[in-house]
Amino acid sequence: MTTQHESSPPTVFVIDDDQDIREALQSLLRSVSLRVELFATVQEFLDRAGPDRHGCLVLDVRLPGRSGLDFHDDLIKERVHLPVVFISGHADIPMSVRAMKAGAVEFLTKPVRHQDLLDAIYLAIEQDMARRDGERSVAGLRAVFESLTPREREVLTLVAAGLLNKQIAAEIGISEATVKLHRGQVMRKMQARTLADLVRMVDKLQLSRLKP
Repeated sequence: MTTQHESSPPTVFVIDDDQDIREALQSLLRSVSLRVELFATVQEFLDRAGPDRHGCLVLDVRLPGRSGLDFHDDLIKERVHLPVVFISGHADIPMSVRAMKAGAVEFLTKPVRHQDLLDAIYLAIEQDMARRDGERSVAGLRAVFESLTPREREVLTLVAAGLLNKQIAAEIGISEATVKLHRGQVMRKMQARTLADLVRMVDKLQLSRLKP
């Protein structure tokens, strides 16, 4: 697993009100060269953790104040996409089902086997890295799309919708030769080698929701 593309290494954020467990997890994670930050409560995490959090969250289910499950719901509502590994000493089936349905990476019962926890954490970090890579890719595509002229954007969306050059020409009231010119410019600027490449880019950008 590589983190060369990140400005800082991923962090495992541990929220657990049991100090002994926090320190044990810190020792375990540091032993495999993972960066870790410890928090006793959700509020402490919110107060101390920076806005650009990446890595994963190891979250106890039962916490003073807001529960881990409720906090996970809050993260989802706020579109904070930090993967979560739940740990609990009082787990039951409804809890684990709720957590997994909400998108948790894993739900582990204390005492947690070290390898099970590490496996879940590595999976969560890889998911977070893949998501961030995807977001960077879309941001790059968005920047290129914004550099297109209004007419090029219009041609792009119609090409991706499957219209032929002559159909596009009739749709927007220009000559077929001009459509071909705009289409060539779009392919060049978007660095699309094939029509399939262009369609995938449009799909990523969700251009059906945008006005040309």
